[in-house]
Amino acid sequence: MTDKSLQDLRQRIDDLDDQILELLNRRATVVVEVGERKAGNSEYYVPSREKAIYERLISENSGPFPNEGIRRVFREVISASLALEQPLKVAFLGPQATFTHVAAMQQFGFSAQLVPVRSIPAIFEEVSRGRASYGVVPVENSNEGVVSHTLDMFMSVDLKIIAEVMLEISHDLLNISGHPEDIRKVVSHPQAFAQCREWLEENLPDIPLVDAPSTASAARLAAEDPEAAAIASETAASLYGLRVVKQKIEDNSNNFTRFLVIGQEIQGPSGNDKTSILFSVKDEPGILYRMLEPFSKRDLNLSKIESRPFKSKAWEYVFFLDIEGHIAEPNVEDAVEELRGCCQFLKVLGSYPKAK
Repeated sequence: MTDKSLQDLRQRIDDLDDQILELLNRRATVVVEVGERKAGNSEYYVPSREKAIYERLISENSGPFPNEGIRRVFREVISASLALEQPLKVAFLGPQATFTHVAAMQQFGFSAQLVPVRSIPAIFEEVSRGRASYGVVPVENSNEGVVSHTLDMFMSVDLKIIAEVMLEISHDLLNISGHPEDIRKVVSHPQAFAQCREWLEENLPDIPLVDAPSTASAARLAAEDPEAAAIASETAASLYGLRVVKQKIEDNSNNFTRFLVIGQEIQGPSGNDKTSILFSVKDEPGILYRMLEPFSKRDLNLSKIESRPFKSKAWEYVFFLDIEGHIAEPNVEDAVEELRGCCQFLKVLGSYPKAK
């Protein structure tokens, strides 16, 4: 290809970029008008609307631009557009570069104001008091199980689940030099150690393991200590200036963490939703059968059942249930109301679009 032919192609790309820029600004003008029409309406962030946009665009994509690229590009277009309507402040379990931070970026994009918070209860408090519009909290890992702090907070705080994020968890071994021979200790969160136990025993059997409050904290410590290595995310490596010693050291490659986005109001139906409820049943013969029967006879799928001790009463339990469907759907609403009849209390935690 001649230099002139290459220059012509680059000019065509520049012309197309100019058209994209013009269209983005035209879209932004309409977004501002939408924001003015919605003034005073607290529901300006609607996950179901976002999901519908992604699905429509991907279904119409004829290529060669990849479908995942479309989602990422429009994630940032929508994020910047929301910032035009109203500043979006989101609290997440910090510090920066934790997997919760990555999940928050995946859900809200880079134009949102993502605020690191020190604990899960503090995230609930930030949202409850209106200091943050939304919060992002971990709720369960496919290998290590539930995050009990998150479930316990729903018992005492009246917030709703408005979305869920499913994040594939990949752990990298990081240090300053990128050389394994410099490692004298490995620092990380206990859950990360648990997920990389076999790799560590096989490859670093004599290296001491040091607990840290989070994988991001571990990366920060490794950045200050040339003899330390951290097990953390690729994002942490970039943020703290570390090099990768070994990628993907988790024992199970099928490793996902589910995060919940919490807010003040239940969202409307998207057409492919999940409803979460919290309840306590009366202790009597046949109660477990009776609490599941309303869903069985309506052919409703339960995707999760979890129990937690009722902290104010010994030997009593609170159940968390995930139901496929939206609480606005008659069969879901009827099943929940029938269940309520055998409960000491019941709370609908939210209906929200199912994450892929």
